[in-house]
Amino acid sequence: MLTAGDVAALIAAVVWTVLVAFMCVVLVKLTRLLSETTKVVAEFGERARPMLDDVAGTVERTGASLDRVEEITANVATATEDVSTVTALTRSVVAGPLVKAASFSYGVRRVLGQRRALALVRGRRRKARR
Repeated sequence: MLTAGDVAALIAAVVWTVLVAFMCVVLVKLTRLLSETTKVVAEFGERARPMLDDVAGTVERTGASLDRVEEITANVATATEDVSTVTALTRSVVAGPLVKAASFSYGVRRVLGQRRALALVRGRRRKARR
C-alpha cells in the first residue's frame, strides 16, 4: 500500500507532468507565432522596399514640379509688375490729354450753348421791336 507521502509525491508528479505538458503546448504555439511573425515581417520588408522606392521617386518628381511652379509664379509676378507699369504709363499718357480734350469739348459746348441762348434772346428782342 501507498503511504501518505507516496500519494503526495504521486500527486505532485502528476501535477508537474500536466504543468510541463501545458508549458510544452504553450511553447509550441509561441514558436509558431514567432515563426509567422518572422514571415510577416520578412514579407513586409520585401514589399516595403519597392513602395519606398516609389515614394522616393514621387517626392523627386513633386520637387521638380514645385520648382517649375516656382518659376511660373516668378514669371507671373514679373508679368503683373509689367502690366502694372504699362497701365500706369498708359494712364499718364492717355489720361492727361483725354482730360484736356474733355475739358475743351465741355468749354466748346458751353460756349455754343451760350451763343445759342444769346441768339434766342436777340431773336426775341428783334421780334419784340417789330
